Amino acid sequence: MTSFIIKAHVDRDPPPPWQLNSGCVFCKVIQNELPSHKVLEDDKIIVILDIMPLRLGHLLVIPKIHCTRLSELPAGYAAAAGVVLTKVANALTKAIDNTALNVVCNQEYAQAVPHVHFHVIPAPKLGAREATSVIPEMQQDQEKVRTPRTIREMHQMEFDSRDTLDDDDAKVLLDKIRAKL
Repeated sequence: MTSFIIKAHVDRDPPPPWQLNSGCVFCKVIQNELPSHKVLEDDKIIVILDIMPLRLGHLLVIPKIHCTRLSELPAGYAAAAGVVLTKVANALTKAIDNTALNVVCNQEYAQAVPHVHFHVIPAPKLGAREATSVIPEMQQDQEKVRTPRTIREMHQMEFDSRDTLDDDDAKVLLDKIRAKL
């Protein structure tokens, strides 16, 4: 009897609390109620450029189910996210000619949007000063900053380095990444 009950729940639709949440920013992006720079989309995952990137090329990989905690994400969505993470990481590294990345998923602590999402953030190129743009004629020199002495200083520097995503830069970057997918 138990096996029949368990089998009845295999591949079932998620319960209503897991459905899209009308107040969630990412749910609004998923429903095309808010603009975004889409890199890739399938039935379970959407990938967009972060509008306040830590570094140019900062992507967000977002499950299309409203779920606030990674520890509660259904296995099918987690698996789909893993497949897409690998695919976009590969495309991004080729598009920006830099294989160094950070992939981060926060749960509650440091989670700005209460919807599971993964950050794919290009790391600075080792041995070179980082450019602010993927468009060569728009690259700017950046001042060298001293090594932070405290974690708080490091977090502040990371926050201060953020800037809003320029639509023209986004278009060029989207074209480069999509060409590598």
